[in-house]
Amino acid sequence: MLIIKVILAALFVIHPCLAFAQQNSHQALLKKLHAPTGFTLSIFADNLPNARSLALGDNGVVFVGTRSAGTVYAVQDSNGDGVADKRYVIANGLYMPNGVAYKDNTLYVAKVNRIIRFDRISQQLANPPKPVVVYDQFPSEQHHGWKYLRFGPDNKLYTAVGAPCNICEPKKAIYSSLVRLNTDGSDVEILARGIRNSVGFDWQPKIGVLFFSDNGRDYMGDDLPPDELNQWTVTGEHFGFPYCHGGDIPDPKFSADKKCQQFTAPIWKFKAHMAPLGLRFYQGKQFPSEFKNQLFVAQHGSWNRSEPHGYRVALMKFNQGKPVSEEIFITGWLSKNGKVLGRPVDILEMPDGSLLISDDKLGVIYKVEYYG
Repeated sequence: MLIIKVILAALFVIHPCLAFAQQNSHQALLKKLHAPTGFTLSIFADNLPNARSLALGDNGVVFVGTRSAGTVYAVQDSNGDGVADKRYVIANGLYMPNGVAYKDNTLYVAKVNRIIRFDRISQQLANPPKPVVVYDQFPSEQHHGWKYLRFGPDNKLYTAVGAPCNICEPKKAIYSSLVRLNTDGSDVEILARGIRNSVGFDWQPKIGVLFFSDNGRDYMGDDLPPDELNQWTVTGEHFGFPYCHGGDIPDPKFSADKKCQQFTAPIWKFKAHMAPLGLRFYQGKQFPSEFKNQLFVAQHGSWNRSEPHGYRVALMKFNQGKPVSEEIFITGWLSKNGKVLGRPVDILEMPDGSLLISDDKLGVIYKVEYYG
């Protein structure tokens, strides 16, 4: 059972008729979403076209990256009523600024070919400073070029460089890789290879192990190959792309002289084309204790499967540091007749223990709370 809390306050001044229609649309959607008993779902922020990656700043400011929109937003619930009442445009006209990360009053944004930063951003939300280039040597190819960006426990920036294709053998080592660098752009390291398209990762609490999602190749059928949850352990690991998929499925074109045993297998296999993106280990105190240190995964949903699936948030249960089960946490963005109502992208934990979930189809951010 899902308790629905519908927010009927506009975030900023828009035409009354448009605002009313938008609120009614959100209310209708919220009634179709389902979460475990005791959880409520509301709209935290809207009018954020193509909202994707999320990062938490100071004073509850949430930074929002986009892909096709080329815009970076900031939203804030300044009065503490659970709804963002302030909205800022940090930058426009950027080349797929999907990744956002925040640290020490500085916003870092990952575009396709570079990472930029906005200094002293907390004091300049309404009048953002000109960005400073941190690193500009990433490839410019758009295919899987959009990037996720996070700070690791070592205070370095982590991102991934996707494959410039559906399936191919990239000629440059930087493609299909997990990358780490300093905040000044120095000491760029390729930590792992064989990663087709990762747009989400997080570190396991206390243990500090990095887990990341990876989207499998297309056109091997509705149910092959699986999407992946991977665990990075040591520098130099290779996770199989393009030679082996899911740890045990040789690629029909590129596996001639390779064995799947040569590569690191996924720690968990999702169904094919679920498109797992953002993920977050829950560390808050608002949710019941059984959710502590468990992993939430936004499954964006299939785009070329004969019968679509995904479009949900999954809960991965861990035991002794390893995933042991996958459960549905929020569903309803895919209607029974196959109509796609929304697409969850990223997950962010707020200081009060609630979760935010971005939706790039509707341009909104949902808020998940537990009231028992």
